[in-house]
Amino acid sequence: MSSGELIRTALYEEHVTLNANIVDFHGFELPIWYSNIKDEHLATRSGAGLFDVSHMGTFRFSGEGVKQWLEGIATQKVSAIATGRCAYTHFLDSNGYIIDDMIFAVVSDSEIIGVPNASMIDVMWQWFSQNLPHDDSVVIENISSEYSILALQGPKSKEILTSVLGETNHIGRFRWQLLNANDHDISGWIQGTGYTGESGYEIFIPNSEAAKLWRLLIAADATPIGLGARDTLRLEKGYLLSGVDFCWPELPESTDFLARDSWETNVPFGLDMGHEFVGKSRLESHDSSDSRWWGVKYTEKGPLPRPGKDVADLQGNIIGKLSSGAPSPSLGNVGIGIGYISGVSEGDEILVVASPRKSVRAIIVRPPFV
Repeated sequence: MSSGELIRTALYEEHVTLNANIVDFHGFELPIWYSNIKDEHLATRSGAGLFDVSHMGTFRFSGEGVKQWLEGIATQKVSAIATGRCAYTHFLDSNGYIIDDMIFAVVSDSEIIGVPNASMIDVMWQWFSQNLPHDDSVVIENISSEYSILALQGPKSKEILTSVLGETNHIGRFRWQLLNANDHDISGWIQGTGYTGESGYEIFIPNSEAAKLWRLLIAADATPIGLGARDTLRLEKGYLLSGVDFCWPELPESTDFLARDSWETNVPFGLDMGHEFVGKSRLESHDSSDSRWWGVKYTEKGPLPRPGKDVADLQGNIIGKLSSGAPSPSLGNVGIGIGYISGVSEGDEILVVASPRKSVRAIIVRPPFV
């Protein structure tokens, strides 16, 4: 919860009109659901969900050598990402712990646009600023307050997007482009990214155009989706949530358990050890006995997996803990979770200590779950 005055996105009144259940989310007033989490989740998997993610940040990095500069503080090999492509990366501190993760788009050899997490905008602004080249060859701008971000996700997203903005504004997965001329004079840019694992788009537009595009997409059969289903959708795909599945140890809310590096998160993208970057030495120090991020899937009924629940081997020895967990709507509400577990491989049987009186059998999986 936020202790200050809450921020309303440009779509706040649209959410009110749709009778959304609005909550305080990292200082923003945003919908947790419109109807219910399960229905909205399944609507995204079968049709197309529409999310207001305008709480996310938008940074512009520009200058000659910007790709090489960003590469030096990112786990991703930024110089290998072609113009018009997007990529995922972590940023580590000097001790190797993840500060935050981010998707960025390479606009040109001299411009990159990045999307920091909502709760980490100020932290990442400070981190980037203190790591800028001393010769002022790279400049960063925080343009978060100028733009709204609409995420359209699901198997019908292309059909809906092109019916509203035209075929020339369809873009492939992890690609970026400026919005082309369209019948509704919507401006900005679009990228083939998102947080649900479905095909779709994130559309960045001036705040003044947000309500117009929101209504047009809903009229074209997109379903408004709240933050509740956004969380279960990302969990089914095994996407990490900043502050929940990892947390920079310099933050007051962090714990030793959530202080992690990129090796421990076991994510099969976003980490390239073929270049030098801040914090790299910690990643090189691990061995196979260290705990690492895995998924767990229930094989029997029992109390649901929740964050903080211990994971044990079949003899009852504690070998890890969940960072996220919930019933999976796409799998008939089977319990799933992700966390950091030692000494396991995919397919191993384990126990989730779901309550003081009940441990539930589960198997180790490598997400996605669906």
